Amino acid sequence: MENEIHYGTRSNWLRAAVLGANDGILSTASLIIGVAAASTTREPIILAGVAGLVAGALSMAAGEYVSVSSQEDLEKADLARESVELKEMPEEELQELAQIYEKRGLEPELALQVAEQLTAHNALEAHARDELGINDVSKTNPLQAALSSGASFIFGGILPVLVSYFAPLENMEYVQYAFAVIFLAVLGAIAAKAGGSNIYKAMLRISFWGTVAMAITALIGHWFGVSVA
Repeated sequence: MENEIHYGTRSNWLRAAVLGANDGILSTASLIIGVAAASTTREPIILAGVAGLVAGALSMAAGEYVSVSSQEDLEKADLARESVELKEMPEEELQELAQIYEKRGLEPELALQVAEQLTAHNALEAHARDELGINDVSKTNPLQAALSSGASFIFGGILPVLVSYFAPLENMEYVQYAFAVIFLAVLGAIAAKAGGSNIYKAMLRISFWGTVAMAITALIGHWFGVSVA
């Protein structure tokens, strides 16, 4: 029997990678569109794109590392507290575990038997999984999340920068928007495929909100009406 594919095992790196690539495409394209709306030369547009790409990648990686590290600290604190409680009041913890299984549909006697067997096997693991919701699939990895976010931001953000090199200056905003929507749609399709969700729904969602963000940024650039030279 072949092993089943469980998409939840991909949740940590997939979330960070999709978020990074989406933010890279969207923020860099939006920045370029905003500057292009107020610029008459190509150099400041490219410079803004490159600066936004570098700063965004570093910010994304650092922010993801700090965020996931904080979550990891909470998980470790919960596990440490649970370990102490298992030593100080094992019977109460056993009953608590049995009640969890009862709420899931087991008969009281069977729930107690299951709790006893799992406690004998590995009490902390059982409580971590069934009481705290911590397991190998959902367990956080700060470094993995940071690298995924930073690398995917660069991958996503470099696409609008390349477009800014070759797109005609007089139509820069529209070309950037068109390519950004294409990039976002492809990203949505890849993420949906990797996560086992509806591809068209993901493409529509990411393209719609990307359009909103870029439109607002372009309007800001027009409202300022300042020529960047």
